[in-house]
Amino acid sequence: MIKIVIDGAGGDNAPQAVAQAAEFYRDASDVEIIITQGREMKIEDDPLTIRNTNSDTSMGKAFELLKSGQADAMVSAGSTAALMVGGSMIIGRIKGVKRPALSPIMPSISGNYILLDGGSNTECRPEMLLQFAIMGSIYASKCMNVSNPRVGLLNIGTEEEKGRDLEIETYKLLQAAPVNFVGNVEAREVPLGACDVIITDGFTGNIYLKTVEGMGKYMKSSLKSLFSKNAATKVGYLLSKSGVREVAKKADYREVGGAPLLGTAKPVIKAHGSSDALAFKNAIRQAIEFVESDAIGEIERAIRP
Repeated sequence: MIKIVIDGAGGDNAPQAVAQAAEFYRDASDVEIIITQGREMKIEDDPLTIRNTNSDTSMGKAFELLKSGQADAMVSAGSTAALMVGGSMIIGRIKGVKRPALSPIMPSISGNYILLDGGSNTECRPEMLLQFAIMGSIYASKCMNVSNPRVGLLNIGTEEEKGRDLEIETYKLLQAAPVNFVGNVEAREVPLGACDVIITDGFTGNIYLKTVEGMGKYMKSSLKSLFSKNAATKVGYLLSKSGVREVAKKADYREVGGAPLLGTAKPVIKAHGSSDALAFKNAIRQAIEFVESDAIGEIERAIRP
């Protein structure tokens, strides 16, 4: 049986959304959901497995259960900084991994791609980006069902000599790496399906991530205004409603679940701070797939010192 522990106090909609998500797995014979709760928290649902904490932090209790082997994977919508520290210091890194990377999964016209680093390491060295490429490629292959994932290096141009020293030196390392490196990729090409894994430092990655999120909100707002403009546009919406909903669903972070923290010795998933029951449900699914895939074992073998 796979045991998933959820930080019951993490996120804007906890603990209600967490408990509602756990309901989806109530009848699963091969999955147990464990919810941790702090001193001031109470989940009124006896059939769920609830673990109280001796401190004020339900995240800390979740880390404790994961580290001790009482859980196989962890999900939290709490503080990203706290999750990074806990993942590195309590769970620990895979031997040989220099820094874990927060790795959001994002939509493109050809499917989904994974971004490393999404903001956890603002200053990186070329060898760290090399490890991000290896870890991201393994996760895309094992957990996202991408055959021979294409790895791109986020840059200001496609030429080999483009970028800072970080990108130039990383490019050389990736050319000799055991990944399907497709070269430098400009930001505008990533959502258009240029690669399955995009690599950059956490500072640049976080700016890219938030820009994409902002553009998604802008497009959603613009379409809403357009379709409600007059009777003709309302008719247009009715005719194209199914297509609009399909695109919106693909861009909805709740359908993905969360961002894996790649490089930790056990599976950790960072759910969005605004996660509702659907988002938590998919984050749990993602955690289960992470465990079943043995992606961490593959990373261990690939980065073994």
